[in-house]
Amino acid sequence: MDSDLNNIEVLSVLSVPVEVETDSEAPLRGPVEEDTESPPVSPSSRPAAPPKPSVPTYVMLPLDTVTLAGKLNHKRALTAGLRALRSVGVTGVMVDVWWGIVERETPGVYDWSAYLELAELVASFGLKLQCVMSFHACGGNVGDCCLVSLPLWVLEVASANPDMLFTDRAGARNCEYLSFAVDELPVLGGRTPIQVYRDFMDSFVEYFGSHLGEDGIINEVSVGMGPAGELRYPAYPQGDARWKFPGIGEFQCYDKSMLSTLEACAEHVGVPEWGTGGPHDAGSYNDWPHDTGFFHPDWGSYRADYGNFFLSWYSGMMVAHGERVAHSANSAFEGLSVKLSAKLPGIHWWHDTTSRAAELTAGYYNSEGHSGYEPVMRMLARNGLSVKFTCVEMRDGEQPEAARCSPERLLEQVFKDAERLGVEVSGENALPRFDSTAHERMLHNAYRGPNMSSLTFLRMGECLFKPDNWMRFVHFTRALSVGPA
Repeated sequence: MDSDLNNIEVLSVLSVPVEVETDSEAPLRGPVEEDTESPPVSPSSRPAAPPKPSVPTYVMLPLDTVTLAGKLNHKRALTAGLRALRSVGVTGVMVDVWWGIVERETPGVYDWSAYLELAELVASFGLKLQCVMSFHACGGNVGDCCLVSLPLWVLEVASANPDMLFTDRAGARNCEYLSFAVDELPVLGGRTPIQVYRDFMDSFVEYFGSHLGEDGIINEVSVGMGPAGELRYPAYPQGDARWKFPGIGEFQCYDKSMLSTLEACAEHVGVPEWGTGGPHDAGSYNDWPHDTGFFHPDWGSYRADYGNFFLSWYSGMMVAHGERVAHSANSAFEGLSVKLSAKLPGIHWWHDTTSRAAELTAGYYNSEGHSGYEPVMRMLARNGLSVKFTCVEMRDGEQPEAARCSPERLLEQVFKDAERLGVEVSGENALPRFDSTAHERMLHNAYRGPNMSSLTFLRMGECLFKPDNWMRFVHFTRALSVGPA
């Protein structure tokens, strides 16, 4: 499970001119080899960091920063990378804190040692650390370069009770995240998934307490709420080749617990026949909207009473899950000045159609006449969470015309709903991009309307530190510090 970060060590020094204040011990250059045995710099002897940009800039660390064995990975290259980021005024870095690593083998037994080592290393360069509570598996999404499963003990329980897992119409199970419908069922050795998530966060707070807070090392925690850490259903699983872009995806509502709640909801509205399953004419993963009866742009049955009932229930289950996780996070971090956030997906394909099929299968009832993001924003506002949103680097004109993509209009909708409901927005690029065109778009979006609260750049690795890419990144961070022209 090698990261491309390990190749940084062989790169030559990158001398890049930039107008930031540096000191003689930390010249502006790309990563060079470091002595991993050198002790961390004490807070009192740290060099002063360059001025922070108006929109704080973070860089996502590699997915395998911590190994499955719970060790800090490629420490020499990581140290060199952090020094380079600090030299250009980056505010900090973000890292996935994997449930499947920390609580890997035994329930209630947590190993935080590698993440503590990382926090201290980050602090030695005067940087901040944002932590993602990653309750999902890694390996099934775009850009996943390593494999991290759910905890082994969870998978063992799920093998005996597969209805804990999201299931599609064909009966295929998804091991990326536990079904929303089992949130409050004692399926994990007498504990519910929500209790397990809360216990994990409680342990995190207990272990990192002195490092948490606005003035501490860890100033923000992003709370994972679904696949890829995003609040959504696993409607477009790429890892097992069931789905490929720009397929509409499939509804994930066929585990017993989801079907049970659907049946109860249908009984409640007096139409029990609506509770037997998802739409029969919604197609399959790689269909396009016009291939189906449910999503068809002219006569799709998503507009019918049944369609409204099903989509309202399906999206409601997702929002209720987000509410439960957000409440648990608030309880775990109560009294600490740590910003809490949740990540939403940037499902931009088929957004420029009436049904917006890919958003519907992922849980966002965002077709004509409905705002799929407003209920989520209201939930986040109630719980005091900010929102992280992807695809801030994308332009409509870059996307395949046939897929009717519109990342620009999607972002506009999310920004408007968030601003109206008082929810802070931070952004990140959905795909690794190192070109000036992407940088310009990110800069534009960072300062549109109310400024983003922060911007996260995807991600640290060999590609970022290639000479041309690094020079463009330096100019990008400088532009962020002064805003668009």
